[in-house]
Amino acid sequence: MLINFDNAATTYPKPNCVKAAVSRAIERYGGNAGRGGHPLAMRTSEAVFEAREKTAKFFGASPENVVFTLNCTHALNLAVQGIMADGGHLIISHMEHNSVARPAVKLAREGKISLSIANVSDDDDETVENFRRLISSNTKAIVCTAASNVTGQIMPIKRIAELCFERGICFIVDGAQACGIIDMKLTDGINIICSAGHKGLYGITGTGLLITDGKFRLKPLIQGGTGSTSSSLSQPDFLPDSLESGTLNVMGAISVNAGIGFVERIGMERIRSHEERICRRFIRELSTDKRITVYRSPKSSYVPIVSFNIEGVLPERAAAYLAGQGYCLRAGYHCAALAHAQLGTKNGTIRFAPSVFSRESDAVKLAYIVKNI
Repeated sequence: MLINFDNAATTYPKPNCVKAAVSRAIERYGGNAGRGGHPLAMRTSEAVFEAREKTAKFFGASPENVVFTLNCTHALNLAVQGIMADGGHLIISHMEHNSVARPAVKLAREGKISLSIANVSDDDDETVENFRRLISSNTKAIVCTAASNVTGQIMPIKRIAELCFERGICFIVDGAQACGIIDMKLTDGINIICSAGHKGLYGITGTGLLITDGKFRLKPLIQGGTGSTSSSLSQPDFLPDSLESGTLNVMGAISVNAGIGFVERIGMERIRSHEERICRRFIRELSTDKRITVYRSPKSSYVPIVSFNIEGVLPERAAAYLAGQGYCLRAGYHCAALAHAQLGTKNGTIRFAPSVFSRESDAVKLAYIVKNI
C-alpha cells in the first residue's frame, strides 16, 4: 500500500463526499453550463452556480467574482499578466512559485514591466520592510505567496495587504498551500486570491480558483466562447465571463464545492491541528540524527509542510528509495527556483506534506526509514 506524504502537490485520498459529487456530476450534469436553455444545460448551470456561491462565501467574495480555472498556475497567470498588461512596476517575493516568477520574469525580460524581488526573512517585521522599501510611484501590484510551497513558511499577508491598501496597489496572493488550512478572505485586504482546488480544498485535479474583489480590472489572456454576448466579436468585459472562455470543468467545479463543504464540516483549525501534530512528530523523530537538516526557523510559523535533506544523499535518490518502501514524497526544486536559491539548497530538498487523512504512526515509521537510508 502506498502512503501519500506528497499532499502539497495534490491531496490524496479524496473525501468520500468529493468522490460521490464527481460521480453524481458525471451521471446528472452532462450539459454545458451557460450554453443553452434546455433542461440539461440549465441544471448543469445551476450546479456550477451553487459551487460559485459556496466558494464565494468561503473566501468572502461575490459569486460573480469567482472564476474557475484549470489550476492555480492558470489563475496566477490570469492575475499577474492581466493586471500588468499595460506595464508598470511589479514586486514579488523570493519565495514565489514559478507560476508567479516565470510570467513576471518573462514580462520584465520583454521590457513590458519593471520587476523587484523582496527578500523574505524569518522576521516578519524585516519581511514587511523589505516589501515597503521596494514600492515606488509606479508600483502596480505586489504578489506574495501565503505560505511557501518549499518550507511551508507563512508570510505576513495582512501586513503586506495594509501596505498595498495605503498606496492603492493591487495585492495578489498565491493561496495554493494555505487555502483550506488558513482562513483567508478578501476582507483581509487582499484584492485577488489564487488557489488550487485540488490541494487543501480537496477537489479533483484540473481545478483552480481566482477570487477577486473586483477593484482592479484584469485583461483576459484568452478570448472565446463564454455563453454570453455571443453576437459580439468582443470579449465580455464583466466577470466571471471575461476570464472564463470555453467550456468549464463542470465536474471539477462540483468537486471543489464538495471539497469546501468537507473542509467546513471538519473545520480548518481541526485539519491544521491534525496535520501540524504529524509534522511536529516527524521533525522530532528526525532531530535525533545530526545528518538530517530540517528547513525551519523557530522565529517563523509554518503550514504543515516539512522540507529536509540528508547529508551525502541527493534528494531524488532518497525519495526514490522511500518510494520503494511505499512512501510518496516529492524531491527536487518543487517548481520554486527563487526559494531554493535563497535557501542555498543547490540540489533541492525532500518535502513531507501530510493531509487530514494521514496517520502519525506512518510518519514515525517513515522517519525511522529516513534515518536508516
